[in-house]
Amino acid sequence: MSGKVKVAGVGMIPFTKPGASDNYDVMGATAARLALDDAGISFDQIGQAYVGYVYGDSTCGQAALYHLGTSGVPIVNVNNNCSTGSSALFLARQAVESGMVDCALALGFEQMNPGALGSVFTDRPSPMKQFYKQRKAMQETAKDKPDAAQYFGGAGLEYSERYGTKPETFAKISEKARKHASNNPYAVFKDLLSVEEIMASPQIYGPLTRFQCCPPTCGAAAAVVCSESFASAQGLNNAITIKAQTMTTDFDSTFDSYSMIKLIGYDMAKAAADSVFEAAGVGPEDIQVCELHDCFTANELLTYEALGLTGEGTAEQFIWDGENTYGGRVVTNPSGGLLSKGHPLGATGLAQCTELVWQLRGDAGPRQVEGARHGLQHNLGLGGACVVTLYSND
Repeated sequence: MSGKVKVAGVGMIPFTKPGASDNYDVMGATAARLALDDAGISFDQIGQAYVGYVYGDSTCGQAALYHLGTSGVPIVNVNNNCSTGSSALFLARQAVESGMVDCALALGFEQMNPGALGSVFTDRPSPMKQFYKQRKAMQETAKDKPDAAQYFGGAGLEYSERYGTKPETFAKISEKARKHASNNPYAVFKDLLSVEEIMASPQIYGPLTRFQCCPPTCGAAAAVVCSESFASAQGLNNAITIKAQTMTTDFDSTFDSYSMIKLIGYDMAKAAADSVFEAAGVGPEDIQVCELHDCFTANELLTYEALGLTGEGTAEQFIWDGENTYGGRVVTNPSGGLLSKGHPLGATGLAQCTELVWQLRGDAGPRQVEGARHGLQHNLGLGGACVVTLYSND
């Protein structure tokens, strides 16, 4: 990256269970207004807008942003599965960095239905066809279990067989998520759970129990991204720097390695993280706070290693030593993560961004990570895409 791109303002609304939210356009407009107000600028100063959602008709982005005004601003609608929100941020950052605009808006929202994720268009080939074929070759399909849980649960099972990981280790991640979320007014699940309670919840697949799977959620979040010169001219002294950002898609190893760990995006995450650290001149050891894609506890455990936060095969010790929480080496998902904050697909990446901006400003209240200078974001979508972003308050 050349030059500094800043996050000048962020905003999000409390996440809710399906059926308890406003409609998507109202949620999106509210989050966008909050981000603009946080930045202290008006909608007519936005040069481009990128709006992410997974479940919605074309031009939902316009429907949301027209509540703020019909300024003629280019609005691009984005869908990249669970990495949709950070994909919108990726495009907004590119637009600013390239000099096309001085200021851009990234917005993500989702109005979800109850229950497990499923396909909408069943009369045409699924984009997950190749993934399903590979999964079927490696493990038995359980027709009564959620599809996503079979991917990530299978990866957790493979890791456990390789390293002898205890089932309780995965549950320990969910216990941490609930503890962190108890201090987050935006989270869906704020009640504490013990490892024993998590283990006693219904078995889903592999090491995963019900309380180790993220819930379908409704919500919205947004970020205002601008150039350093725009921030200076507007007196935006509280802006946070995007020090580096990389998006990856699948490699041959996703499908050729006969590995569920590879199939669910491990190599995408590792390549993106390695690229970001090299570009930023910052290493994993310099990260104080991280928001990573914990759609299932198994993915959080694997991602510790993919991001280089702990060595290969050492995640279990990392977890039980408390290195992933307050007082440890890197506080992961202080928001409660997808497991407890919730996972409205289009909003998740921008909710992660919002949390890290608050952390690096020192505005996270009881969730504040002391001395946070560098924050790392990891947002993953099967199909596939992974976006890793490194923020700094320098």
